[in-house]
Amino acid sequence: MQTSEITNGFPPHFEDLKKSANRTSNWRERLEAVEELGRWRDPQTINLLKRLLINDSVYKVQEAAFQKLQNFGEDVELPPQKKGDLIKGTTKSLVRIKKSLPKGHTFGDFKEKLQKMRTDIYDAYEGEKGTDFEKWLESTWASME
Repeated sequence: MQTSEITNGFPPHFEDLKKSANRTSNWRERLEAVEELGRWRDPQTINLLKRLLINDSVYKVQEAAFQKLQNFGEDVELPPQKKGDLIKGTTKSLVRIKKSLPKGHTFGDFKEKLQKMRTDIYDAYEGEKGTDFEKWLESTWASME
């Protein structure tokens, strides 16, 4: 983003941006919020971007927040990409969901129940894995007892 696109000031729609930035079950909406927040240099937008940089479960969102903060001239570091579960307890949740389904259920059944029961997990891994998400989820499902 060019520096000329940055406005010093508070975005009039900050509360809507804050809601979008906090939507744990929609990484795309969080990413869009980061893009818009990155146009407004204000202490509240900077704090929100820093929180997303440090805490977001999807690395793409963290990277975008890092870039916007750098564009503001903030001294920030990009955290390392998480290893293991993106959301604490993911593995246990996936096992619980699989065990709750009838014997002989399909991968589609599992995927649908995951999406309904744990949208946060579904969304985070979809955002993190990108085009490999389906293959990863099916492989994970197949490897669980």
